[in-house]
Amino acid sequence: MSMKQALLSSLVLAASTLGIAGIASQGDLVANQKARIAEFAKQPKSRAHVAFVSNGVADFWTIAKAGAIAAGKELGCDVTVEFPGGGLSDQKRMLEDLLIRGVDGISVSPIDPKNQVEVLTLIAEKSLLITNDSDAPAAPRLCYIGMDNYIAGRMCGELARDGCKGGEVAIFIGRLEQDNAKRRRQGFIDGLLGRSSDPTRYDEPSKVISESGYTIVGTWTDSFDRAKAKANIEDVMIKHPKLALVTGLFEYNSTLAVEVFKQSGKSGKILIAAFDEGADVIEGIRKGTVLGTVVQDPYGYGHESVKMLHAFTKGDFSMVPSDGILSIPARVIKKDNVDAFWTDLKAKLEAGKAATKV
Repeated sequence: MSMKQALLSSLVLAASTLGIAGIASQGDLVANQKARIAEFAKQPKSRAHVAFVSNGVADFWTIAKAGAIAAGKELGCDVTVEFPGGGLSDQKRMLEDLLIRGVDGISVSPIDPKNQVEVLTLIAEKSLLITNDSDAPAAPRLCYIGMDNYIAGRMCGELARDGCKGGEVAIFIGRLEQDNAKRRRQGFIDGLLGRSSDPTRYDEPSKVISESGYTIVGTWTDSFDRAKAKANIEDVMIKHPKLALVTGLFEYNSTLAVEVFKQSGKSGKILIAAFDEGADVIEGIRKGTVLGTVVQDPYGYGHESVKMLHAFTKGDFSMVPSDGILSIPARVIKKDNVDAFWTDLKAKLEAGKAATKV
């Protein structure tokens, strides 16, 4: 048996030993991680090795990587960034491999937190766990770094409501297993329909919703398959010739909507309330074919994740708020602030590239 196989076997054994008892003792696992951080205060790591793991492959995550790498350069620590292109199993494999390599801490955007309890628990047992972008509140994570996805979804829905006064609406999103996706979609629906704020509300994805002058004809997912994502938009456009507006709640969904409507001569005829900062979306805002976009701060997610994990290895827990959530609020980008936003984003990307070359 190779060294790597032996280490993996020990991790699997640890996970099976935890079993139901491990799931029931999430508080203990959090306390144990805090105790390890306290030990670092006595003997700080001379050079930490931390990891940032996305939930897929997208331009959004390239920006997050730039932030993570730049923070590593600033702080003098080693940073590994992983983009799982193969879904849940790929992310699980990457996380297990990072544990085998002995990283000091991991920031991860869980793909399906309900079905990742075992591997997230294992990270907390063997390393230090925080989440970013999409939370796993039931897991023994020390902190979540990101925005409130329900509020951000409402912002997008209100953007759509301001620019489109009624008609048929379609929602496109990568997957709905993620905590951020569920909350973002519901926020969009509630904001569009002018409902009261209620993050616990849930409208079934297959349900057609007719309310307040709008008809939400459905929600289409694609599991990060861009060919399927594009085909979804094309099919819905054909099946619903009266379509008034679409939203793409993951970065590439909005970018592909811009592309499809441009190719079909529908630019500006079917409105788009976008999410994230795809270059084509930004250009669409400038031209007036996109109402606007709700942006996160992926650079900040990467930068603050590395900064926090590095602080842990020095025995410093002060970055973690009392509620365990480091909030990085979303913003709405429209024609009046799009140029300033784009200039700032390009500067951050250049900083990330410069850090990668060192």
